[in-house]
Order: sequence, then structure tokens, then C-alpha cells
Amino acid sequence: MLRWIETRGRRWVCARRRPSLDPHLTKFLPDLPSYPNPLKESQAYAIVKRTFVSSEDVVAQNIVVQKGSKRGVHFRRAGPRERVYFRSDEVKACIVTCGGLCPGINTVIREIVCGLNNMYGVNNILGIQGGYRGFYSKNTMTLTPKVVNDIHKRGGTFLQTSRGGHDTTKIVDNIQDRGINQVYIIGGDGTQKGAEKIYQEVERRGLQVAVSGIPKTIDNDIAVIDKSFGFDTAVEEAQRAINAAHVEVESVENGVGIVKLMGRYSGFIAMIATLANRDVDCCLIPESPFFLEGKGGLFEFIEQRLKENKHMVIVIAEGAGQDYVAQSMRASETKDASGNRLLLDVGLWLTQQIKDHFTNVRNMTINMKYIDPTYMIRAIPSNASDNVYCTLLAQSAVHGAMAGYSGFTRVTEVTNTVKLTDRMWARLLASTNQPSFLTGEGALQNVIDMETQEKIDNMKISSI
Repeated sequence: MLRWIETRGRRWVCARRRPSLDPHLTKFLPDLPSYPNPLKESQAYAIVKRTFVSSEDVVAQNIVVQKGSKRGVHFRRAGPRERVYFRSDEVKACIVTCGGLCPGINTVIREIVCGLNNMYGVNNILGIQGGYRGFYSKNTMTLTPKVVNDIHKRGGTFLQTSRGGHDTTKIVDNIQDRGINQVYIIGGDGTQKGAEKIYQEVERRGLQVAVSGIPKTIDNDIAVIDKSFGFDTAVEEAQRAINAAHVEVESVENGVGIVKLMGRYSGFIAMIATLANRDVDCCLIPESPFFLEGKGGLFEFIEQRLKENKHMVIVIAEGAGQDYVAQSMRASETKDASGNRLLLDVGLWLTQQIKDHFTNVRNMTINMKYIDPTYMIRAIPSNASDNVYCTLLAQSAVHGAMAGYSGFTRVTEVTNTVKLTDRMWARLLASTNQPSFLTGEGALQNVIDMETQEKIDNMKISSI
């Protein structure tokens, strides 16, 4: 499968040493003809000094190296190629969105449609409605630049979404029956696993179908890339909830505000939102275990901060402290239709724990304020920065598909998480002045493990 990477506004594909042509359509269709790229006649690209991307263009994963460093992973640069493997009048494309919502989905949809139409002259584009089920439920709509003109101003997904419903055989049967030859799949990790299965079945059947997976996750937990689309918007929207909590606790005696943000396994939203706000006293994330009672615990820190400032704000990621909550509630693990673990409400649990401790143990009167904006921060339109980023993603996907590349998918099998030994986490601790809740030895256990690093360093050779 092709390893697409986003880094600093460009889309890349993993490559090490000599480039490989996999997974190009010519891998299993060796006699597939190619054609001059229509962008040669495009007014938009007329004054661009270098319209087409060379197969030799790469970027290093690690930009800081020392003398004697081993040769690392490099990525092919995405962009238009000089030759394409689809005639514009023969393209029948479709777009589907799956999984949870994220700011920017509609921008990606819009720019795929407009990119296909405006850059390559493609007029036959379908929207698959309601996720993977839409393929075999016959839920489709025609997409044109006029239809999608202003959808980027809305939150959610114009095509609707769902979890689960993936049936590879039914989906590829429908793709084949409809004569679809380009499939654009927008979704998270589970969705991209499904995209990989679709690509494998397409290859097995020998179909001229390019499958392009555009990774979507509000948690920013895709390994290697700088950030995922919608992340900046979510962090920006989270400021409103944190500011509200701060106003509330400032206005009462011994006010303690808790704001729960998204972050199932990765605490990036909570961490960056905390750093951006400067009114947060403590940030709790899944990567950093914490404890409540005893010296150096959360209760002690809350009491200290209340004595100093008379109020405090805590930001907690939804995946933090799940073991504590499960033990307390004696709850068993359950999963949703996509196979994701259903999380218990750590915000409500922590609110009650703090209230009980200070009321019953410390005999202190405190005012608890709990704000849960988790769905509010993802159900909004993307901001200006994310809109530009989504445009780059969408156009790169179109260029790759037109150039005959297929199977764009997850970067690696590992989840990107906050590294407690990185400077960014140190910046947060310095900003909030909170305890780390870890000894030095404990913190070292949270460094990216050797197995994970080896997976990243030895990604399958592939290119575009």
C-alpha cells in the first residue's frame, strides 16, 4: 500500500534508497497507456516555473541530523506528474466519508470535486452517502463544482457518514458495476484499513481503479505527519470552553473548572489548547498517568493552587485516567461499530472525586464547574489555516490518482502520541507549573519504544 505523508503543507509518499513504482496501476496492468497531463494547457499553471513534480523529489523525515547519522526515511513529494493514466472524459470518480466528524471534511470534498473538474476536466463525480454502506445501499448523488460551491462553510460532512458497514465484496462489486475508476475515501484509521482492503480486491480483480485514502483524525494521532486536518480548528474552538471555565471559577470562592477535550489515545488537542490558552493550571492526557492522593498527587496540587490563586482550571483529554474510572465504576470494556473502545466519562468522574475529597476529607467548600465541549469542537467549519491545508490534501490526492497511483493509506501501524520527554510537553509543564506525576524513570517509559521506532524507520519502500 502507498504511504502518503503530509508534512508542512505538502503531501509525500514513503521512499527509501531507490524508488519503487509500487503501488502503481501498471503493477498489475502493465499495458496501461499514459497521456500528457492536461495541466500543460492550464492557465492556472502557465506561469509556474516547475509545474510537474520529478520522481527524484524527496524530503527527509528527520531534518536535524548529526555527522555520521544513518541514512533515514525519505518521502516522495506529491504533486502533478507529466503523464497521467486516465483520460479526463473516461474518469468516473466517487467520494465517500466515514467515521466521526472533523472540521474540514467538506473542504476536502469540495476541493476534490473542483480539482478534478477545474484542473483535469473531469465531469463525472459521484458522492457516496452515509459511509461505506452507501456503496451497496445505492445512496449516491451527483457532485459538481456548483453543488459543492459553499459546503466548506458548513461543519460536518455534506455526504453524511457512518461507522462500520464495510463489506469489501459488495463495495467493489458496486464500484465495478457503476464503472467507477477513481475512489476517494476520507476517514480515520478504521476507514483506511477498509480502503486498503478495497485496493487489494481491486488489484486481485485487475480493475483500473485508483483508490485514494485521505486520513482524517481530529486527535492528530497519525504517526510521522506534522498534523491532521481540522486539528488547528479544534484547538481554536477549545479556547472558548477553557475561557468560559476560567470566567466561572474566577467568579466564585475556591472554584475548580474541568474542561474535557477529545483525545482517545493521544493528548495533542488538550496539550496544544492548554499551551495556547495560558489560563490552565493542569493538563491531564492519556500518555501521562496521574494519581489523586498522597504527596505529589492531583489533590495536593489542587489544594496548593486554591490557596495561592483561589481558583484553578483543569483540562483533561477524554482518554486520560480510563483505568481509574473503570476500576471505580467496575465497568467492562465495550466498543463501537468501528471497533473503537467506548470511553467512560472521565470528566464527570474526576469532578465527583475532587468534590468528595475536599468536602469529606479536607472539609473545604469548593465550587466545581464542568464543561464538556468535545462534540462542539469537531462539528464546526474549518478555519482559514485548515481550509488551505485541506486544499493541499485534496489536490494532492487528485494528482496522485490521475497519475495512476493507488492504495494511498495509513503511514504506519503505530499511533502518534505525545512524547513526555519531548520539549513540547516540557513547555506545557513550565507553563502550568503542574507536577509531572512521574519520576524520571517513569517518564522514560513513555518515550517512543524501539519497536515503534523500527516500524517507522523501516516502512515499506513505495513511491509515486
